[in-house]
Amino acid sequence: MQTLTGLGVSAGVGQAEALVVSPAPGLPETDPKGEVKDDLATVQAALNKVADRLDYRAMHADAAAVAVLTATAMMARDPGLGFSVENHLKSGSGPAHALWDAFDEFCEQLTAAGGYLAERVTDLKDVRSRTLAVLAGLPEPGVPTIDRPTILVAEDLAPADTATLDPEMVKGLVTAAGGPTSHTAILASQIGIPAIVRCPQARSITSGTKLAVDGVTGTVLVEPEEEAVAVLIARAEKRKAVLDAVPEGDTHTKDGLRVLTLANIGAPADAIAAKKKGAEGVGLFRTEFLFLERQDAPTKTEQVGVYSQVLDTFDEDAKVVFRTLDAGADKPLAFADLGPEENPALGRRGLRLSQVRTDLLDTQLAALAEAAQKTGKMPYVMAPMVATTLEAKWFSDRAREAGLGVVGVMVEVPAAALRSSQVLETVDFASIGTNDLTQYAMAADRLQGELSDLLTPWQPAVMQLVKSTCDGAGGRLIGVCGEAAGDPLLALVLVGVGIRSLSMAAGKIQAVKAALALHTQAQCEEIAVAALAQPTPEEAKKAALALADPGMEVLVS
Repeated sequence: MQTLTGLGVSAGVGQAEALVVSPAPGLPETDPKGEVKDDLATVQAALNKVADRLDYRAMHADAAAVAVLTATAMMARDPGLGFSVENHLKSGSGPAHALWDAFDEFCEQLTAAGGYLAERVTDLKDVRSRTLAVLAGLPEPGVPTIDRPTILVAEDLAPADTATLDPEMVKGLVTAAGGPTSHTAILASQIGIPAIVRCPQARSITSGTKLAVDGVTGTVLVEPEEEAVAVLIARAEKRKAVLDAVPEGDTHTKDGLRVLTLANIGAPADAIAAKKKGAEGVGLFRTEFLFLERQDAPTKTEQVGVYSQVLDTFDEDAKVVFRTLDAGADKPLAFADLGPEENPALGRRGLRLSQVRTDLLDTQLAALAEAAQKTGKMPYVMAPMVATTLEAKWFSDRAREAGLGVVGVMVEVPAAALRSSQVLETVDFASIGTNDLTQYAMAADRLQGELSDLLTPWQPAVMQLVKSTCDGAGGRLIGVCGEAAGDPLLALVLVGVGIRSLSMAAGKIQAVKAALALHTQAQCEEIAVAALAQPTPEEAKKAALALADPGMEVLVS
């Protein structure tokens, strides 16, 4: 027996033989060029055919998958994509190469954006592969016909394939790439298929190999022994018992302390899925998805429609937080390019871009205000990359002048955490982006895998910055919207230092609610003190688990 490890993203245990999904074909060997207008028409027709097929799948898919498939179809119909294809055709490329290069440009933008948006690259590449197949007159790539219980193994899986999987036949998913907020991970959780991503050793698995998987711990057993499988099953049953014991409704600690459990989203479709998973609202709506992959900025009317959809998804008093445009530098926009920078992560991104392109920010704030009037619900609005008191005041004044009543900032820069009592003077709330805060505190690029040991939010220095933010908050609601919020054990530490709002991938909400329900506020505070006293992330996690309720063992990966 061999044990592989990845990142568990959909709970459950599955056992079956592997079925390896073949990669999609690449560029054709020959790519004859014709007239630009004719080649453009050919590519556009292929894109429309792919979009129509995705829409057809949506019509026959489970309700949970409809929004994701529809959103993927919209990618194929994106006018900006056609514009880019035309430019490459004019530069001398054949239709297949023009299509490939146009998608590459958009993939690079999303990869540079990182996090949630980077995980949309899989969706884009799937649309590209399907379109290339149409151009070549080949069958659509994807998951082959499944006629027996199987665990699918792939480099990555597209949402168009995942959405139509039958959990009676597909006992698990294992991918070498992917991420916790990819649409594949979200759909697998909704459908009820155990799933593991970021398991590079999966590339060595061949079809027919016997596998057992645990979608919580990220464990993949190759040619598993019966005793080992029994351990996985027993652990899964204990975990289910803990989750089933969580009271329905709002989230509280064991002694009644109220903690908001919210979802991070990137599109209106995600809001619908998040609510079904138990999200009380939205702690982070990444509005930049409206701006990327475009040649011009979205209009106010477009933005009002999207913001209204999200607000209408949740109850009137729900916390729904919109982060204003977080772009620039490593997330370039064709219509707001401030030029190259030597160190983009420390450049004019986030609020710094908005202070140069005030027109973009003002349109966004006006759209949010109109969406509030249209829906009768008040959005929370916050600015990214705020470092100083003056920046916070500048944004707060502008947002309030636009008619928005609940204004906040993101704490992603150590300076803001250390001086929170001054930085937060003119705002109503703050949300800590632990991904960027960790990157800046540890001087480690969050996209560089070799530095992953430095990039864990369990770093005591990062937890100390979170505590510093809460200590200076002056009674304001402080939340966390980075990946740290979705770790059930770390959530106890966060609540222990003063966090009262946790926003995460929707699939992690139930486990976090269960963890909080097992502990009192005093216990969370004790756990936090112990974790912060440790010199390393490993020891901090060990100290926290030692003080936690025994039931936490099955919730921690």
